[in-house]
Amino acid sequence: MMTAHAWLTAAAVGIAAVAVSPQTPLAQTADPAAPAPAAVPAPAAAPVASADTGETIVSHGIATFDTLKLPADFAHLAYVNPDAPKGGEISEWAPGGFDSYNPFTLKGRAAALSTTMLESLMTGTADEVGAAYCLLCETIEYPESRDWVIFTLRDGARFSDGTPLTARDVLFSYEQLRDKGLSSYRAVLGQQVAGAEVLDDRRIRFTFTPDYPRRDVIQQVGGIPVFSQADFTANQHDLAESSNRPFIGSGAYLFDKADIGRSVTWKRNPDYWGADLPINVGRNNFDSIRIEYFGDYETAFEAFKAGEYTFRNEASSIIWSTRYDFPALNQGWVVKAELPDGNIANGQAWAINMRRPQFQDIRVRQAIGLMFNFEWANSTLFYGLYERVGSFWDNSELAATGTPGAEELALLEPLAADLPPGVLTDPAVEPPVSGARQLDRGNLRQAAALLNDAGWTIPQGARDGLRRNAQGQTLRVEILNESQTFDRVINPYVENLRAAGIDAVHSRVDDAQMESRQRSHDFDMINVHLGQDPIPGGGLQQYFGSASTNDVFNAMGLANPAVDRLITLVEGATTQADLTVRVRALDRALRAIHLWVPQWFKAKYTVAYWDQYAHPETLPPYALGELDFWWFDADKAEKLKKAGALR
Repeated sequence: MMTAHAWLTAAAVGIAAVAVSPQTPLAQTADPAAPAPAAVPAPAAAPVASADTGETIVSHGIATFDTLKLPADFAHLAYVNPDAPKGGEISEWAPGGFDSYNPFTLKGRAAALSTTMLESLMTGTADEVGAAYCLLCETIEYPESRDWVIFTLRDGARFSDGTPLTARDVLFSYEQLRDKGLSSYRAVLGQQVAGAEVLDDRRIRFTFTPDYPRRDVIQQVGGIPVFSQADFTANQHDLAESSNRPFIGSGAYLFDKADIGRSVTWKRNPDYWGADLPINVGRNNFDSIRIEYFGDYETAFEAFKAGEYTFRNEASSIIWSTRYDFPALNQGWVVKAELPDGNIANGQAWAINMRRPQFQDIRVRQAIGLMFNFEWANSTLFYGLYERVGSFWDNSELAATGTPGAEELALLEPLAADLPPGVLTDPAVEPPVSGARQLDRGNLRQAAALLNDAGWTIPQGARDGLRRNAQGQTLRVEILNESQTFDRVINPYVENLRAAGIDAVHSRVDDAQMESRQRSHDFDMINVHLGQDPIPGGGLQQYFGSASTNDVFNAMGLANPAVDRLITLVEGATTQADLTVRVRALDRALRAIHLWVPQWFKAKYTVAYWDQYAHPETLPPYALGELDFWWFDADKAEKLKKAGALR
């Protein structure tokens, strides 16, 4: 299954906290994480006769491995407040600016939540992994082999302009993404789907490519966002180009207003066709969602203190630990809370661009990693708030540990020629441990030895102390950064790198430069999030596959035949046990390549908000959900207004 965050990275880029239904294939923003709680078996889907293939399954949803948690006649999701009131506004922040409303192209920078109006045939929930339930569709029909699927649309599904949503719009949307979407999306859809056919206004059939793994194919096409073909024709939208017009969709929210590059507001559609669907009860509660843009993190924090926006998912440990003492909080107008987060860690790291010749030697990448002192940074800079990222599946059972067992070895041994030495015999690679001082001398010595062996030496008598290769070139490492909050982390790291003789520099760029250089792969190291899904599938190709080296997701430019094969094996896993073994083998291989310098994560949300919101007492494990199932408390808001706290 393609990762949810992969589909919406462009749409939600930079937004401080966007959490919707994490398991929605392809079309939502929040990231799913650890294995789901034990499922309550749903009534078996009814077999029916099919004219061309015999018995088929007709159901309200589909699960990757287990049975569905929710029966066909469920009243609402378990974690929502079905009586949540509608009304009010919630506002958040995003860095930089925007100049487009099309998040499906690399051209332009799309406004935050530019896909909020789009719905998919199926959607997921925040308390299950690998499950997808009908949203635009009423039922799905498929054979046990999952060679094809027929989606029957709900009677009454319509776009916000009142026009019916038909199977032809679904076919149009699939063809647009297949032909004009980002290259990695085109590759995944092209590999999975052999063809699509409109059967009538409410039914569309997808047939899947022979021999392609069937595990997630139905969820995959079920998660395609559905565009209005009439809107594309009337407004001459081109999915491959930047757009100055928001798309028309069928979802609960639609475009309201914008100050280009500064703010954008989405409003709840009072005539939303799906408001009373059980999957939507207790959700989409705010009348409007506003995103304010700021040039830097510090300015955004000051704006929050002043009430210019009302919800903040705090990412700065120093601000969280030392600066939440402002008047509005002390007077009880602002809530500061730590809420549980059961998601797989986000895999935050510096990606090393292996397209650059100097980083193609694994010893160079190892040396670069040795010089980041997480322990010092966590103690000195982060107030002990974080844990070290070590795996692409941290905070889950999928992370590789220890030496590979027999099942992992059976997968890895045939691929040994394309894997770094030690993968078959050594414990899974862990980030280096450093001492209490900023510069760890032991790690410095290890890095120096690796660089010497790689041919990067300090010439005798060199006054600058920098390492050079046989051609006299310095080992240049530029860390690209658009956030001032990262300065205090990167600058000590650069000092450590230079102590090892590496010609390291920290380059601060603005948001537009970062976007441009990232897309053109014009960087040495950049900050990325590489955490993966609990049931990974096609998204792995986007982040680590050889076919995606031209995409922004594969920031490292990784192209490795062994990794490609392991990705295929993961995609083909048909049981949780098989998936776990295969993901661990892949995780082990990726970590051994030293393609990143892993950073840190915390298994909780650190949020602050003006005290006019409420949420269910028990949050689901895989979403914060503030834009999804929180609601506006009018009584609390009135108290703030009377106190003069908010305008």
